[in-house]
Amino acid sequence: MSTPRYKRILLKLSGEVLMGEGGLAIDPAVTARVAGEIADARGAGHELCVVVGGGNIFRGLSAAAKGIERATADYMGMLATVMNALAVQNALEQIGVETRVQSAIPMASVCEPFIRRRAERHLAKGRVVIFAAGVGSPFFTTDSGAALRAAEMKCDALFKGTSVDGVYDADPKKVATATRYETVTYDSVLSQNLKVMDASAIALCRDNDIPIVVFNIRDHGNLAAVLRGEGVSTTVTNRN
Repeated sequence: MSTPRYKRILLKLSGEVLMGEGGLAIDPAVTARVAGEIADARGAGHELCVVVGGGNIFRGLSAAAKGIERATADYMGMLATVMNALAVQNALEQIGVETRVQSAIPMASVCEPFIRRRAERHLAKGRVVIFAAGVGSPFFTTDSGAALRAAEMKCDALFKGTSVDGVYDADPKKVATATRYETVTYDSVLSQNLKVMDASAIALCRDNDIPIVVFNIRDHGNLAAVLRGEGVSTTVTNRN
């Protein structure tokens, strides 16, 4: 088997990816499909870390805007990410993929605390490691948590699975003439306020030279295709 271009990746998924059309916050069928995508990537020789947002259950920033104190709202959002992580873990283990969940907020009854060296050991044994609860502190998004874990785990790239097939110069759902970038620099993303990830996550990836690959996770088989250098995506790097 040839060595993959990106051996170790961090896959960042929005919580909404786990939602089904029936209104379920966590749809078992959709979660199983996502788990299958992760399993295929692992089978192709990649080491996988995963971060799942919590927006399908609770979004801290939106709740704060409606009157819940911001720090409290963010902690509630972090707990939502733990629920999603456990759902993805369950789906992966049902298809035979060994998985560990590590939380930035200790909760020993349901998952491990985040310990970088232990996570390294899990990856070396071929396990998928899911990082939950963001960075463990309020006022940071799961995007920032994903960038931080990607840097700590020395990932070759951060793959962001979304509902669009890359980065556009405008919202493609609202602007029919929006143009997709094949590649774009971190600085361009920041200066043009392109909605890829929050600014702190972009800056952290830039400073650690971690490419961000944005692709549509809703298209079946797309993660494996993009990892092979096929499919449609946008890569954010230090070079155009």
